[in-house]
Amino acid sequence: MGKTFCKVRFPPVCQASEGGLLMVGGQLTTEWLLTAYRRGIFPWPIYDGQTDILAWFSPDPRAILELDRLHVSHRLQRRLRSNRFRVTLDADFRSVIAACAEARGPEEGTWITPHLAEAYVELHRLGVAHSVEVWREDRLVGGVYGLALGGFFAGESMFHRERDASKVALVHLVRHLQSQGFVLFDVQQASPHLVRMGATEVPRNEFLARLKHALDLPASFTDSTRATGLARQPQIADIEGG
Repeated sequence: MGKTFCKVRFPPVCQASEGGLLMVGGQLTTEWLLTAYRRGIFPWPIYDGQTDILAWFSPDPRAILELDRLHVSHRLQRRLRSNRFRVTLDADFRSVIAACAEARGPEEGTWITPHLAEAYVELHRLGVAHSVEVWREDRLVGGVYGLALGGFFAGESMFHRERDASKVALVHLVRHLQSQGFVLFDVQQASPHLVRMGATEVPRNEFLARLKHALDLPASFTDSTRATGLARQPQIADIEGG
């Protein structure tokens, strides 16, 4: 019996609109997602509780967070030293993405649709998608998730239920990526919050060149250390919000 292949067809990223929209349609399969990320493209569905439209983006410029330029305030450093939170890696990926998917308010939807969430859960099962969890006792109070390919990490979303919890997750994530040999941390778009954390924008062509280099590196997100002592290694500058 012959094999059936899914042909992933993305336009060249230079055809993206001014807002970064490259195409609408396609599939939320592992093949489509991995092909997209390797080409500097990411999914950003539109979902209002009834309509689910799959859209793909490749913005120019592209926002990144240089791993040696994350900024943390003195207050946050004190929070990290306080041991208020417990931090883990890949301990509860499904709960992290579910929390990130929660609408921010009654008038807001979420781009993390149920179909997209399940697609990332499958990538997590395959060892590609990863999460950082922040706990207060046994309660999940913050976290961040994304994809790791070679020395490239695509940060997707983060959340907090207690003040500073998402910042703590981000600090631990950055420190872990540095220790594992990652060289490129994509945050896609530079929101004011991310800019305060140290995010910067680079032209898409520069991002793609750095992406190509990062994908070829033998870095690995997972090792035998499960994220307990990383809070003792903070380095950051003024951050507001969660």
